Amino acid sequence: MILAVDIGNTNVTFGLYIDGRLEVVSRTATDRARTAEQYAVEMSAIISLHKANATDCTGAIIGSVVPELTAVISDAIYLLTLARAKIIGPGVKTGLNIKIDNPAQLGADLVAGAVGALGKYETPLLVLDLGTATKISVVDSNGVYRGCTISAGVRISLDALSKMTSQLPAISMADEISPIGTNTVTSMQSGTVLGTAAMLDGMCKRLEKALGEKIKTVVATGGIAPDIIKNCETDIISDPTLVLDGLKMIYDKN
Repeated sequence: MILAVDIGNTNVTFGLYIDGRLEVVSRTATDRARTAEQYAVEMSAIISLHKANATDCTGAIIGSVVPELTAVISDAIYLLTLARAKIIGPGVKTGLNIKIDNPAQLGADLVAGAVGALGKYETPLLVLDLGTATKISVVDSNGVYRGCTISAGVRISLDALSKMTSQLPAISMADEISPIGTNTVTSMQSGTVLGTAAMLDGMCKRLEKALGEKIKTVVATGGIAPDIIKNCETDIISDPTLVLDGLKMIYDKN
């Protein structure tokens, strides 16, 4: 049994692989103030809830973009399982050929997402990671990571609109959104959600042109991906466990 943990700015996502298959996925809010013991208690409860035993865990891997929590959750895993987690970073073999200015700067989430996509889909490919930030990774036909784009995520944009304007309320993303908003809420939903979808469509075309190769796969992951990609014109595969699967593949390589 292998535990994969994706530590993001908004959520910490846990994946439990039993006999090589992802059997349990759970998310908890990212809380930088919590201790290793608190995270260990929560992980124990999650694992027990799914009728599994934490002591059966033989290994773990962490991908983190929140440095102050990396050691905390690593310690929590050790308290719970006595397994020392592998942490995505220097010294860990990923199998990903990264061709950017400074490969060491590439976030663990982007590394794991690209590895997961390479293991599951045809290249050239784009990986859309729609979470706190909106990120698009570019992988060419040789499996080389060529770079990415980063922009503010949908929730950041909505929160900024609500906090920095006097008359715009906090809103949620609706199931059906009309391009033409007829009130404040529907106008914000159209501009943010459909605007993001249109941006993704446009960026996919621009990235394909810049790469000089026909993109064969566009795959999306992240907490809000399903709400956005259903409004895109591009053919996009939804893969909510892509980063966890990439972490598991990296664990296997090591």
